[in-house]
Amino acid sequence: MELQTANLTGTNASTKVSKRPELSSDYTTFLKMLTTQMQNQDPLDPMDSGQYAQQLASFSSVEQQTKTNQLLEGLGSQFGLMNMAQLAGWVGQEARSAGPVYKSTAPVAISYAASATADRAVLVVKDASGALVARETVPLSGADYAWFGADASGNPLPAGTYTLGLESYSGENLLGTSAVESYQPITEVRNTTDGTRVILSGGISVLATDVTALRVPNVAGP
Repeated sequence: MELQTANLTGTNASTKVSKRPELSSDYTTFLKMLTTQMQNQDPLDPMDSGQYAQQLASFSSVEQQTKTNQLLEGLGSQFGLMNMAQLAGWVGQEARSAGPVYKSTAPVAISYAASATADRAVLVVKDASGALVARETVPLSGADYAWFGADASGNPLPAGTYTLGLESYSGENLLGTSAVESYQPITEVRNTTDGTRVILSGGISVLATDVTALRVPNVAGP
């Protein structure tokens, strides 16, 4: 459920109207019961002043709790807005994270770490449905490796979302698999029910806490 949105064209803020606190309903019921009790008491045998004071104290306690809850909700909204203001500066930068990669026509900068004892590393590429579409031998040192997105025949893969993984080998022995991170442009920042998320190219959504690095895009000059 989206609470706030920041995008390339500006900040589009929309606030979801929160439900009335459940305690507020109890507060209203309590007030009606107390009023009815006062209106229908026996004038010849009125309510004991001690009981009346006790009920008023209970009434005040419920009212105070309701106001406290409303104050906490307001503070939560303000903190959310502050967080959005800080993260709005991320829009337009490139975020590095592990997860799906959107491949278009341009190469994607990826980063990975092969096993220390490996003598061969293989990039495993799966499409959005999870089907294997390519296996590519890559350098053991994978800092900012440019992945062009080709199939086994060397033909460019169609534009779309792919999942990348790395297999480390010693000879023919598989030593293990590891995640592959990629740099992708941030197009939007959102506050959601599970935390703040950044939206990358192709609509890929990543928790802000899963972003491991930020950088300014390398834009070629004229």
